Amino acid sequence: MPQQDAEPHGAAPRNRPGDTSLTMGIVALVGSFIPVIGDFVAAPLGLLALLLGVLGVWNNERGLATNFGPPLIGATLGTLALFIVLLMFAVTR
Repeated sequence: MPQQDAEPHGAAPRNRPGDTSLTMGIVALVGSFIPVIGDFVAAPLGLLALLLGVLGVWNNERGLATNFGPPLIGATLGTLALFIVLLMFAVTR
C-alpha cells in the first residue's frame, strides 16, 4: 500500500513560522541588551520566537515545511534573548 503524504502534491510548504521565528529572535536578541526595551519588547519577542521556532521544527519533522535551520536558530536566539533579559533584570534591580 503506498504511503500518503501529509499534504497534497503541489501544496506550498509552511515555512512562515520558522522564518518569522528567526526574524523575531534576531530583534529580541538585539533588544535584550537595552534594559527598558528588553523588559517590554525583547521578552515577548523572545517568547514568540521560541514558540514559533518549535512550531517550525515540528512542521519540518512532519514534512509540512522545507526549512529546518531558520526555526532552530530562531528558537535558540529567542531562548538566549529571554536568558539575557532575565539576567539584565536580576542585575539592574
